Amino acid sequence: MNVSTNAAAQIQKLRQIHMPTERDHQLKKHLYRLFEVNSEGQLTSVPCRYTAGQETRGVILIEEPGGGKTTAVRTVLKEAEFLAQNPETGEPRYLEIQVPSPATLKSVGFAILAALGLEGLSPKTTEGEIWATVRQRLRVAGIRVLWLDEAQDLIMARSANETENSLRMIKSLMQGDNAVIPVLSGTRRLGEVAAFDPQVSRRFTKIMPSNLQHGVDEAGLISLVEYYCNEAAIKARVDTDVMARLITASRHRFGRGIDTIINAIECALWEGDKTLTVDHFSEAWAMQEGCDPSANVFLSDHWLSIHLDTGAEEYDEARTKRQKKKLERV
Repeated sequence: MNVSTNAAAQIQKLRQIHMPTERDHQLKKHLYRLFEVNSEGQLTSVPCRYTAGQETRGVILIEEPGGGKTTAVRTVLKEAEFLAQNPETGEPRYLEIQVPSPATLKSVGFAILAALGLEGLSPKTTEGEIWATVRQRLRVAGIRVLWLDEAQDLIMARSANETENSLRMIKSLMQGDNAVIPVLSGTRRLGEVAAFDPQVSRRFTKIMPSNLQHGVDEAGLISLVEYYCNEAAIKARVDTDVMARLITASRHRFGRGIDTIINAIECALWEGDKTLTVDHFSEAWAMQEGCDPSANVFLSDHWLSIHLDTGAEEYDEARTKRQKKKLERV
């Protein structure tokens, strides 16, 4: 096996590892409490009912891009044995939907139906008809949890009325004989819009994981680097200074930090090096960011003064305007 093949195999193995965090524990707690237990005290796939038995509850996970929220939700759902398989269909009792962007109630409804095996509906199908079919198909499939990832795009409407309609539709999925438990994950905009309707907001518990912090998380990150290096059969030579730089380089987000660690190990493996050092982190970060050495967080003596993502806010604002223009043409 040559160096490149070995590096690719090792990195593939590392990327399949999920490192649980407090976020995973919180998500599991928030989700599991929404299901009934049987006479033996075992969790079942039957959702708990609230408001005199009329409706279910849901969970909102709010975290900025790169935090690791998508991987966390997917892992927690896969590990929930009571949701693992519907004996009537052989499929899991949860459904994962990546909300299209820009999103409308019709496009999200079509995405759900496609995931349930129903495609080819006429574009002229009304919104009401689409969602009536969604509810019917969710019932037939025995779906208990409907996970909408990047859900902020569903409720980032061009008008307050459309935002209300989206929230009302989500609330309707939580009502009736075959109500589901919605799990919504997205950026901080999701939290802002969820508060738009207090009646919807009170039906959801919220999880907002903490970011990585200087002076707090360096030691834990060193242990994490050592764990990954051990899996890749190399040694780690990093200290708290390198980890402090990693926190800044990852924008204080855990998921981005993991990506940078794995990318640095990949650089070491490609060079045939047996020890991971700050040089590999600087190389990996330069490949990702496309920056000059003076702007490299792992090289500069003045790394704390380097301004990262200076155009991010402008880009996000422009993206929002583009989405709204697309929605106006729908």
